[in-house]
Amino acid sequence: MRVCIVGASGKLGQYMAQHSLDRGYQVVGVCREQSVGKLDEFKGRITVFPGATDDRDVIEHAVAGCDGVLVVLVPRGVRGYSTGTAQAVLDHAPPGARLVFSCGWHITLDGKDVYSWKLKALVKIAGPLARLARFADLDDQVEACRRVFASDTRWTVVRGSDLEEGESQGLPVWSRHVGDPILESNLTRRVDFALFMVEALENNELVHEAPAIVGRQTPSALAHAASE
Repeated sequence: MRVCIVGASGKLGQYMAQHSLDRGYQVVGVCREQSVGKLDEFKGRITVFPGATDDRDVIEHAVAGCDGVLVVLVPRGVRGYSTGTAQAVLDHAPPGARLVFSCGWHITLDGKDVYSWKLKALVKIAGPLARLARFADLDDQVEACRRVFASDTRWTVVRGSDLEEGESQGLPVWSRHVGDPILESNLTRRVDFALFMVEALENNELVHEAPAIVGRQTPSALAHAASE
């Protein structure tokens, strides 16, 4: 399998690159030119396309011939970075390719998610402040996912909880809706978020799903497993 990782230089992207290589995949990475050095540990093992992830020409060349595309949707700035990235991938990925996007729990597919007051407050307060500072735009990520959901591609949108570093706890567990008891712990190891993204490439049950994930060894996941 040939896989393109859009946003390969970030922590999540680097973990996805390693998981993909561990599976014997051919790996192509896209990252900003100033971040290419972050991928030095993969020299000779992956092909890197330097450029902004919303650069349509860069994406077109990077995804050519790829069976899967892993996309880190980063709501950077206030110029539609996430939306531009998603649209470029949707437009240029080969027909039938598996497209797996990452985002936060605040994205909803069917409107049936139930959010805690803490998360709602964070989005309501921090979101406008980040946009005012021209640092990030959460609405841009919402629009990016809306376009993914409306597309006729073989997409999956993986919605991550709060993240932490640490050794892998195994493949995270997931639910269709935020608010389900299994997700209550709201914590996932970043290396395992990346693992779920890579695993989704070959899991057809996740096509047209927006799984919300949580760490397999968190209290809420363990409690759910014990009750089954």
